Amino acid sequence: MKKDLTIHFFGAASTVTGSKYLIELSGEKILIDCGLFQGLKELRLLNWQSLPFDVSTLDTVILTHGHLDHVGYLPLLVKQGFKGKIYATAPTIEITKLILLDSAKIQEEDAERANRFGYSKHHPAKPLYTTNEAEAVFPLFQMETIDNWIKLSDLFTFRFRYNGHIVGATFIELKAADKLIVFSGDIGRQEDPLLFPPQKPEKADIIFIESTYGGRLHPAEPEIRLAEIINKAATKNGTIIIPVFAVERAQLLMFYMWKLKNEHLIPDLPVYMDSPMGQDVLKIFGKHHSSHKLSPSESKQIRREINVVSKQDETLKLAKSDTPKIILAASGMATGGRVLTYFEHYLGQKSATILMVGYQGEGTRGRALLDGAKEVKMRGKFWDVHATCTLVEGLSAHADQSELIDWLSSLTKNPEKLFIVHGELESSKSLKEKLEEVYRYNCIIPELNSSYIIPVNIPENEKEPIK
Repeated sequence: MKKDLTIHFFGAASTVTGSKYLIELSGEKILIDCGLFQGLKELRLLNWQSLPFDVSTLDTVILTHGHLDHVGYLPLLVKQGFKGKIYATAPTIEITKLILLDSAKIQEEDAERANRFGYSKHHPAKPLYTTNEAEAVFPLFQMETIDNWIKLSDLFTFRFRYNGHIVGATFIELKAADKLIVFSGDIGRQEDPLLFPPQKPEKADIIFIESTYGGRLHPAEPEIRLAEIINKAATKNGTIIIPVFAVERAQLLMFYMWKLKNEHLIPDLPVYMDSPMGQDVLKIFGKHHSSHKLSPSESKQIRREINVVSKQDETLKLAKSDTPKIILAASGMATGGRVLTYFEHYLGQKSATILMVGYQGEGTRGRALLDGAKEVKMRGKFWDVHATCTLVEGLSAHADQSELIDWLSSLTKNPEKLFIVHGELESSKSLKEKLEEVYRYNCIIPELNSSYIIPVNIPENEKEPIK
């Protein structure tokens, strides 16, 4: 029996953030990822809109991993009426809980600050969601292991596959009737100091592939470049501020700081991690040794090397200190979090260095600083920029173009359709051109809120999907 499977692109289509892909077949609805939009204001405003379907009819959510742009909309989904299960690996559930609580806390603090100082046009300013609304998501989590097929219904079965990127991250293989759909999530690096290489799909009728770095190649040996910049910055006797993503990049930078100092390749400056969540994620590493390369002894040594800042008054005291130091603070694109407090104190100092170590989305403060902005707006005020702002490439948790091409190399036949998602348009176009050159694939770059219909066959005498 012929049926139409419909795919809706409610996020991460012709843009990097807000991953949400709705799959509909015979009245059943599955959402792959449920992320927040970040960066450009017109995208962030979409977070305040309800999804364009009756969320109470949604059966299931499946998460690839725990980053905010893949999970941050979950409290709003529940608020709109979702009551089903949210499937993820154990580390992803633990990270998602941290991410959602941190996101809610930041939004509550930002709203409180905006109301106190009167710099919001909204009266009163409100958080996108509260801590209580974030916690309302937690009872819906359903933990599943990698490589284990899970039957959702007679029409849908899925499994998680190891994907590098961050601890617990996966790509998803979803059997929908007689079609196998692969959702790449965010694909990790082939050679990552902390994580194993991603698994590769062997079969797929439909593929969704991310394209964050679809038009670029990462340089080799980024730790050498990192050491060079730290050594140069140290000659100015100033503070080095590194905006970090609390999940994975914070732990990678902690690893590199420990390694470079032990090898006497950088000065013995004190290193501070001002992200309690970053420290919590390191503890998650300690619980899930099979998911990464760090030994228990290395984890302990790294924790001893780094000074963890926990309280807000400690942040303020450290920000006012003139002592040369290295500070790792979230968020990684400087869109919020405690790094803004350090920016307020150090952006105007010529002796300071702002060191970016990950992808900086369009419309973020991190991108503006790398593009040479002379001033940036934070917390309702404009701040002059005199600090040196620079980037170390190659520390991203995302596969580059060559690694994305290689990730598809084990497929035994060409997919019917390949959707290029989760990338700025130029990156997606570059990857499309390369995929068509190398594999002759039928590639599509979907637009935000677009839909595609895929004919599927449901055997009349067989309810379960064909395996």
